[in-house]
Amino acid sequence: MTHKRSNFTPKIALYEPDIPQNTASIIRTCSCLGASLEIIEPCGFLFNDKRFKRVAMDYIDLKNIKFYLSADEFFKTKKNKRVILVTTKAKKLYTDFKFKKNDTILFGRESKGVPKKIHELLKNKVKIPMVKERRSLNLSTSVAIILAESLRQTK
Repeated sequence: MTHKRSNFTPKIALYEPDIPQNTASIIRTCSCLGASLEIIEPCGFLFNDKRFKRVAMDYIDLKNIKFYLSADEFFKTKKNKRVILVTTKAKKLYTDFKFKKNDTILFGRESKGVPKKIHELLKNKVKIPMVKERRSLNLSTSVAIILAESLRQTK
């Protein structure tokens, strides 16, 4: 199935990503599925990192990625817009959540997630169910799972 990118696509937002290969993989996923990507800086790597370029290949077009210098700047632009946090600390499963076409779906930093103040700021939080003894999925895998469900519900 193919589809055209519209102005009402989900937005994937990454909070201070720190693993270049994950961010590159997410760029490819967003490119292939027609989602927008937003990155809250600082990043834990440079975009000319060879590990990043190897995974991103020719899918990267930095002018199609919205960069925010800080979480404060990000949330100022999201005022009156819905931001959904994906976190292992959520109570609601992503499959029980009703996604909307213009949602921004926020993922935390691989090493630390998002700060407590962001958890407290956002009321919409979802999680991917996992085996109890496991800590977390790879970030790019989590983005693909959530983005696929969001697109399934809104397309």
